[in-house]
Amino acid sequence: MDSRSLVVPDGLDGVRVDAALAKMLGFSRTFAAEVAEAGGVRQDGRTLAKSDKLRGGAFLDVEWQARREPEIVPIAVPDLGIAYDDDDIVVVDKPAGVAAHPSVGWEGPTVVGALAAAGFRIATSGAAERQGVVHRLDVGTSGLMVVAKTERAYSALKRAFKEREVEKIYHAVVQGHPDPLSGTIDAPIGRHPSHSWKFAVTPDGKDSVTHYETIEAFPGASLLEIHLETGRTHQIRVHMAAHRHPCVGDPLYGGDPTLSARLGLTRQWLHAHELTFAHPVTTDPVTVTSDYPADLAHALEVLRGD
Repeated sequence: MDSRSLVVPDGLDGVRVDAALAKMLGFSRTFAAEVAEAGGVRQDGRTLAKSDKLRGGAFLDVEWQARREPEIVPIAVPDLGIAYDDDDIVVVDKPAGVAAHPSVGWEGPTVVGALAAAGFRIATSGAAERQGVVHRLDVGTSGLMVVAKTERAYSALKRAFKEREVEKIYHAVVQGHPDPLSGTIDAPIGRHPSHSWKFAVTPDGKDSVTHYETIEAFPGASLLEIHLETGRTHQIRVHMAAHRHPCVGDPLYGGDPTLSARLGLTRQWLHAHELTFAHPVTTDPVTVTSDYPADLAHALEVLRGD
């Protein structure tokens, strides 16, 4: 059996058990419901059903039966865009709600599964469930992600990401107005000291550098362009929260649920907008951009109308 003990974030106060577990632990909504139905969720010692509501600040114990190792299952994702494609690489435009690759507890669609369903052949390098994957996006983050189709491309891209030779530009809407309006956050990121499912700025964390610039300011929020030097898990979300400007729609890192509801957001306003890199075989420069998906564009319209 696997288990986690954690405190419910205030941003998930009043949220159903199955929906909250999906956000906190990365489970699929179906698997989270199964865990609750099996009696595996206790809040302050009381067993909860899948439809019960969590209380912010309460102590939560979650226990579940580990499943078999994840495997790539071809599942079509009609909204998955192909932004660039040749013999060596494919750059996908990933919608929110799609994981980069399979993982324990996740039964939803994945990028590698979607590519398999669409007939793409990708590199076999890497762990079995994440073949061809050289970098990842969170399930709730939309935008551009490059996947290697050949072994040569995989090796070259892994090296390029490791050596910080790939220009990664994100757009994010954050709460408030950063001061200064542009700057650099240089703070190490590691596992959260008391929440195993979160990350935080920690003294013994890994080197993490985020550059940001304000594009547009609204009452109570700002649209930022963000350049990543490093690629830590949840890096933008953690750094902006530590800067006291969490991503709008991100309850795990302090996002205001009232603002999220007003903007119609069910995930963080964070989009991988542009990738620039040397082609792993030809070395020619490749730049790919992605437009905002409908939910993020709608949120901006609401903010601009305030």
